[in-house]
Amino acid sequence: MDYSAMETENLIGVGLYTPAEAGRLLRISPAKLSRWLRGHRIGNKFYPALWTPEISLGDERIFLGFRDLMEARVADAFIGAGVSAIKVRAAIDTAKEVIGEARPLSTNRFRTDGREIFLHIIQKDEDGEQREHLLNLFRRQFVFNGILDPILKTVDFGSDGNPLTWWPGGRRLNVIVDPARSFGQPIDAASSVPTAVLAAAAEQEGGIRGAAKVYDVSEASVRHAVEFEAMMEQRLAA
Repeated sequence: MDYSAMETENLIGVGLYTPAEAGRLLRISPAKLSRWLRGHRIGNKFYPALWTPEISLGDERIFLGFRDLMEARVADAFIGAGVSAIKVRAAIDTAKEVIGEARPLSTNRFRTDGREIFLHIIQKDEDGEQREHLLNLFRRQFVFNGILDPILKTVDFGSDGNPLTWWPGGRRLNVIVDPARSFGQPIDAASSVPTAVLAAAAEQEGGIRGAAKVYDVSEASVRHAVEFEAMMEQRLAA
């Protein structure tokens, strides 16, 4: 991507992804991501965007930030579990009011049982003790089911519940997506070298050992980068 310094100076710490780049990481079609973020029409009915992306470069192009990636990841999980996109949109709007977050699905506060969506809330009772609740976002009443969302395990959250970093290949590969580094492109967590660069070097330098020497990283870092990029290519081909 080629952007001017004026366009990118405010993107540090935000991340920057085209729908194609985001779709590759998320295993979600770019067309679906664009529909979610633009809205779409079926016949005479218009379905508004699920949320407004955090990045706008002043034209009609769609870009996603890191928070959008996390939001799309959870929205896709909900829809895949059988929750309609209309309910997801309603949940986002309600959660914005409840927790005051512009992109609430990207926080670690959501759970689903495949039919409904719940918001994890911590409140203080009359004695000042903290109580945990699950708020059903549609009936707006508290329920106390122990509902877990395994996709949260690969995300590191801050104390405020907002996402900081993501391990898109699982923590074993030590590949991280951090909006504060390399505009959020997948990097080797130890060296911060983009995985695409290390994987390409492995081909150009005659193998993993040569690439590790050129970039002064461990052979394990190159091996994991090659494995991660191969996994991404398999996703594209699927």
